[in-house]
Amino acid sequence: MIVTGEASGDLHGANLIKAAKKLSPDMNFFGVGGRQMAAAGCEILIPGEELSVMGIAEIVGHFPFIWRSFQRLKCELRSQRKPDALVLIDFPDFNLRLARQAKNAGVPVLYYVSPQVWAWRRGRVKKIARVVDSLAAIFPFEPAYYDNLGIQVKYVGHPLLDEFAAHTTHDDLRQRLQVKAGDKLVGLFPGSRRNELHFMLETLVATAKLIHEDKPGAHFLVPIADTLKKEEVQAKFPPALPISFVEAGDASIYDVAGSCDAILSVSGTVTLQIALAGTPMAILYKMAPFSYAIAKRLVRVAHIGLPNIVAGSRIVPEFIQDKATPHALAGEVLRILNDDNYAESMREALHRLQGRLGAPGCATRVAEMLLDLVQPQHAF
Repeated sequence: MIVTGEASGDLHGANLIKAAKKLSPDMNFFGVGGRQMAAAGCEILIPGEELSVMGIAEIVGHFPFIWRSFQRLKCELRSQRKPDALVLIDFPDFNLRLARQAKNAGVPVLYYVSPQVWAWRRGRVKKIARVVDSLAAIFPFEPAYYDNLGIQVKYVGHPLLDEFAAHTTHDDLRQRLQVKAGDKLVGLFPGSRRNELHFMLETLVATAKLIHEDKPGAHFLVPIADTLKKEEVQAKFPPALPISFVEAGDASIYDVAGSCDAILSVSGTVTLQIALAGTPMAILYKMAPFSYAIAKRLVRVAHIGLPNIVAGSRIVPEFIQDKATPHALAGEVLRILNDDNYAESMREALHRLQGRLGAPGCATRVAEMLLDLVQPQHAF
């Protein structure tokens, strides 16, 4: 059984399934995920995007569906097709509860993309160690948090490096979109969750209008995640704005990011994908005021953007909650577009960041950890 509730987790799960089947072709997967996991051969019991919400207030409204989904998976752990192992990808508030049920059912648990204990609720490490058998850490500083807790933790490198290394074709979107030489292409990345659209899409639209007023020749590019509908995003932008929408199957996220001169992105895994493409960016994030007030008390990190967390310094500007105003965001994007030295210094910092993410091969290393759980007599 494999469970994730994130668009990024769907990508990582799909790559893990492919790698595991190369090592052991008779392995079968079922659980919670998205289109990419389904394409890799996973039987999807519950679509991951239907479980994915952020923030206390948002979860309360979605709780009945989350509870029914949890109960279904709990039953699967004790059903006739009881799994030989449970793979959990990120999504900690849901997945750690499911891990406890797996432990009670005698199903070994592999956690991939470990809970961000370095950011908040550090005391969870003991709980994680009690219910998880093996943990795949994607950042080099994570294993130290689990020292002397009796849990197997391996640093496997970042899963995006597999995807980036496999990206060998390059689509010139600027030519396809007929962006004139000298005109600027600005990426607007709205995230992958519907509640992110609710809190941030209007800000992105207002910011685009301001940028266009200053640079009438600018063209905008919006990637649409598998978890969203193109129509609901497109409807929010005025028809007069020169803008193109690219769905997930139409172009690689690296081609989308690499074609842009500057990007304004919602915080999340996609910011690391942009960093690998090397495009200067600004990061924003907004949520319900109640959720933000709680998060502000609990989260203990100097940065929220993954490029900044990995780099250990603010290499990309962040605009959170009330600071994420259209004027502030437009000003930052225009600075990237107008100041070549500023943009180049950010590109150099993003290039240096790649070395901190490890080496390709993450999916295979995690697949080996999974087979160690399922077939402990094998050594890989």
